[in-house]
Amino acid sequence: MNIADFLPKDVSLSIAMALCAVAFVSGTARGFSGFGSALIFMPLASSIAAPRLVAALLLVIDFIAAAPLLPDAWQKADRRATAVIVLGALVGVPVGTYFLSVLEPVTTRWIISCFVAALLLLLLSGWRYRGRDHAWLSVGIGGLSGFCSGLAQTGGPPIVGYWLGRPIAPIVARANILLFFGASDFFSLISYATTGLISRESLVLSLIVGPVYAIGVAFGASLFGRASEKVFRTICYALIAIAVIAGLPVLDGILR
Repeated sequence: MNIADFLPKDVSLSIAMALCAVAFVSGTARGFSGFGSALIFMPLASSIAAPRLVAALLLVIDFIAAAPLLPDAWQKADRRATAVIVLGALVGVPVGTYFLSVLEPVTTRWIISCFVAALLLLLLSGWRYRGRDHAWLSVGIGGLSGFCSGLAQTGGPPIVGYWLGRPIAPIVARANILLFFGASDFFSLISYATTGLISRESLVLSLIVGPVYAIGVAFGASLFGRASEKVFRTICYALIAIAVIAGLPVLDGILR
């Protein structure tokens, strides 16, 4: 008996190895800069395996990797302000999950590629919301992020752009972001489970890919302070752009 015996029936050993390679690269980006994992992972992984499978896979492995950070975030976050944004995610996540569960894989891949390209442009623009706080706006940002998370686990940029632009201490902004995604991922886990997206196959695959992703996160974290953050962020942006292009369905015949 070997590792191939444990893989889902539609996932070959070569596909599992490719997913591990993508997970390591995206995990390294997450560990160093705190962002970019889903924006790199989803376009590439969904071109290798079914989008529904890899979205559930990323949700499970990233939730486990981030869970230890939540107690500290709970202590430092502005829980009241975060709760307002979480209300939006409560609506957005199930809607995004619904579309992921009913859309054809190729259609989903096109949407993921377009979403990630738009989110990359948002990151490159350096956008930060610096206007006044409004409950309706907070709920809307949370809903947009939740929808992106439910559909493709790519809800980071709207929340990061919003919180980092607020006149609050960076440590509070980071805690708010972590706490929001803890809640958003919890909603996603429930939503994915009830729609059958979290399956035996995705859980088994997470046992194989998850440790590689964790190694990538640890490796990226070890580089923090040693490598130039500006250079590394530029590399992350380049990797996201490459992932978007490589993940386009129109290139399947060329890349395969």
